[in-house]
Amino acid sequence: MIYTITFNPAIDYVIKIENFKPGKINKSKEEYIFPGGKGINVSIVLKTLGQETTAMGFIAGFVGKEIEEQVQKYGVKTDFIKIENNNSRINVKILEENKGKNGNTEKEETAVNAKGPYIDSKYLELLYKKLEIIKNEDTLVLSGSVPNGVSSNIYEKICQRLENKNIKIVVDSTGELLLKTLKYKPYLIKPNQQELEEIFGIKISSQDEALEYAEQLQAKGAQNVIVSLGSDGAVLLDENGYSYKMKALNTKNAINTVGAGDSMIAGFLAGHEMYNNYEKSLQMGVAAATATTNTLFLATKEKIEDVLNKFK
Repeated sequence: MIYTITFNPAIDYVIKIENFKPGKINKSKEEYIFPGGKGINVSIVLKTLGQETTAMGFIAGFVGKEIEEQVQKYGVKTDFIKIENNNSRINVKILEENKGKNGNTEKEETAVNAKGPYIDSKYLELLYKKLEIIKNEDTLVLSGSVPNGVSSNIYEKICQRLENKNIKIVVDSTGELLLKTLKYKPYLIKPNQQELEEIFGIKISSQDEALEYAEQLQAKGAQNVIVSLGSDGAVLLDENGYSYKMKALNTKNAINTVGAGDSMIAGFLAGHEMYNNYEKSLQMGVAAATATTNTLFLATKEKIEDVLNKFK
């Protein structure tokens, strides 16, 4: 079983608008509602690829109820902790389509992300209790930032509580949230280019440079390191010291970047369950990420398979 934890899930309310005018009344062209949150995204794509997964985390109020129902529609099991007297957040994403001077359609995305509910210590204790159900050989994905009331060492605390179990822990976060977990030897971490540059205070201009800094993270404890490089593809340094480079596929028709990194993690984990081969796992990860960029929400199995066929 693959478990994911999303500390601050949301409903993403996506509005398409033509020729958006700030400060005026605008009419939407299309509207969509999706469940949001990095761990939730991972679980949905995992289920799409046939993997059993349970989405955990915190929800509140009528928005939280809608989040849970939306996640369950994708066949994902849920085990959320319900916060009293509050509401989960609603994030608004405005997709603008404007006619440029040359007649081409120019697209721009504006996002307004809400803060989310306060999570106090009693709810964190409930989470720690739930973690006891995770068994040896299971996988736990910790991803995203943390909301009000949660300290920056929460991922470290979770790793510490589980260190005596043979659990594969995946960490997809930034800064101290990530770095504090490395001494517990997480199975996989996935910084993107910007996050890697921020950690080391450098600029990365090639896949080889990304692998150099992936080695430093591995030396600090990470078993496997994926670095996603956007239009420059992705690299993997595996637990045996072997490195793999993957070029980016054509993303000129990309309509969405939200969830691409989460899809990469899901694809990698699903690929490793299927093939037990790191190169094929990275291929599956890149395919899932690419397919998501060509989808309004998250990649479908069919779109992932279409992208995978381009590797053959």
